[in-house]
Amino acid sequence: MDSLNGILHGLSVAIEPTHMLYTLIGVFIGTVISHLPGIGPSAGIALLIPVTFGMDPMTALMMLTGIYYGCMYGGAVTAILLNTPGDSAAVMTVLDGYPLARKGRAAATLAIAATSSFIAGMIGVTLLSFVAAPLATVALHFGPTEYFALILFALTTVSALTGDSLGKGMTATLIGLALATIGIDLQTGVPRFTMGLSELQDRISFLVIVVGLFAVSEVSRMVEGTMGGTLHVVKVTGKLWFTKAEWKRARPAALRGTAVGFLCGAAPGLGGTIAAMLSYILEKKISKHPEEFGHGAIEGVAAPEAAVNADTCGAFVHLLALGVPGSGSTAVIMGAFIMYGIQPGPMLFHTQPDLVWGLIASMYIGNIMLLVLNLPLVGLLARILYVPPGVLLCIVLGIATAGVYSFNNNVFDLYLALGFGVLGYIFRKLDIPKAPLLFGLILGHTLEQSFRQSMTLSSGDPTVFVKSPIAAALIACSVISVAAAVWSHRKPSKMLQEAEAKIEERRLSEQRLAEERG
Repeated sequence: MDSLNGILHGLSVAIEPTHMLYTLIGVFIGTVISHLPGIGPSAGIALLIPVTFGMDPMTALMMLTGIYYGCMYGGAVTAILLNTPGDSAAVMTVLDGYPLARKGRAAATLAIAATSSFIAGMIGVTLLSFVAAPLATVALHFGPTEYFALILFALTTVSALTGDSLGKGMTATLIGLALATIGIDLQTGVPRFTMGLSELQDRISFLVIVVGLFAVSEVSRMVEGTMGGTLHVVKVTGKLWFTKAEWKRARPAALRGTAVGFLCGAAPGLGGTIAAMLSYILEKKISKHPEEFGHGAIEGVAAPEAAVNADTCGAFVHLLALGVPGSGSTAVIMGAFIMYGIQPGPMLFHTQPDLVWGLIASMYIGNIMLLVLNLPLVGLLARILYVPPGVLLCIVLGIATAGVYSFNNNVFDLYLALGFGVLGYIFRKLDIPKAPLLFGLILGHTLEQSFRQSMTLSSGDPTVFVKSPIAAALIACSVISVAAAVWSHRKPSKMLQEAEAKIEERRLSEQRLAEERG
């Protein structure tokens, strides 16, 4: 099935009432989650996976995917109104979005962010539609050697590009790979690293790990008090639209951000944060008024928001076509695929065209729904920012506990989730990224199987990995990604830290002014 016919077929699937309803529910929940500082798409998707038990896989995946891009779509609200990024991808939006809001342009700034995200989403899904299927056709010719090299490239790239040091990224990846080996070896029938516990023989549930790492660890952050304090939310006043002059400046920035975001999403490990930073840097360099950036440049909102939303579409290219996630959030979605008995990858386009094209088509519909939801309801949704942290803590912990227990009706899973929550808390304290751990966990089994098959087919000859041109090229790219990370000395991470420091300085300054007035 060619791409155009695939899109038309997918639309016929996606417009079924049940599918449209759950797509709407997904994007709405994602929008709500995006208004809760610190929760983020990964934790949101993880918490809602148990809710989808009992649904057919297509409906469930449409809902979870809707939550994902709903979170990314609505993340600008806290950045613009609260001077607080909902996740790291929204940091760059804060730099200019909040100053614009303080100047009385909150409504127009939110409209610019929503419109830029919508344009990026529609263009991104279109590119996904026409790139994923041909790539899947090429990937059908991959053997175990090529898949081993591909997964190795994905793991080294995400290790090299996330976090503030290569060592921390590699540590997280190795922990994920180690967790993937726990359980009975399907090839030999020998239990591995089960410590004599029968509960571990069938592997640790992906849901338990991801809920613990993201949701339970987030509860510990709330308890610690980092979300406390008084909120200074800018009121949404004035006409909820922008002027022609503002759109004239924002439109080209949004288009450039779309291109940057999609390319970053299509490269494993880069993610929305780097996409937003690169688009912001590009706009500042080519701007005729670079001095405005950081003080209320409309391009500083349009470009990062477009980049973040286009990145979500780019990340689905290799998730659907190659079976390799592009970010921590798509790794969670890939885990959901596997839980439903579906293996993402090139065969998906041939064995389940209804699912893959229906899912892609639902993204078109979801983007339209998000625009309709975000523009008129922004004032109402902004009230979510006033939810007390204590209430939020109880909600998150309650959903996490119920979800983990309902999966196997096993108290042991609750203890494991608590343990992974502690691990997630330690990761946060040590600034160790969680995305590489998820990559290692999700891809570890396939990496091991591909390696074993390659060794079997080559009679144990390790040079098989360099005899294949594709495998050799991917391994070379793995080496280059690691070398580049060492050479660049984490320049993107350094820029992110500088942006966060500027945001914190602005927040402290406002607190001092508020105290003086009080």
